[in-house]
Amino acid sequence: MIASGSEFEPVFIFVVIGLLVAIGMLTVSAVLGPRKTTAVKQMPYESGMDPIGDARNRFDVRYYLVAIVFLLFDVELLYLYPWAVSHWSASTATATIDSDDSAATTSAAEPAFPPPGIPPTLRKVVLFDVLVFIAVLAAAFAYAWRKGVFEWR
Repeated sequence: MIASGSEFEPVFIFVVIGLLVAIGMLTVSAVLGPRKTTAVKQMPYESGMDPIGDARNRFDVRYYLVAIVFLLFDVELLYLYPWAVSHWSASTATATIDSDDSAATTSAAEPAFPPPGIPPTLRKVVLFDVLVFIAVLAAAFAYAWRKGVFEWR
């Protein structure tokens, strides 16, 4: 079945409005923005330090350790969000089908689509997996703490 153009009209309207807002913001900032350039404004600025001396100054390795540990825990905790959303939607969702739905070819007791989230038979397995994941994160945190990664000397 070929999709009609009316299904994509909201997407095109959204894209056009987004482009108009972006162009408008650039235009307004070019018209109203400051134009006076000074030596301080033209000076490069990075990591909260004024660029004095050679650009190849060495950073302490602890800076990189803290940055890597932050990224490690930050990225690993992102894996918990899909689990939390699917677990929450599975416990609060109710599958209902309108009587006017022509796509529902099953009986009234059986929904046309399965309810969202984790199936009830797998909830305990998934919960155990998430608890193991959190335990590994806690062990990594304890190891890093014991090694003194979080102490800035």
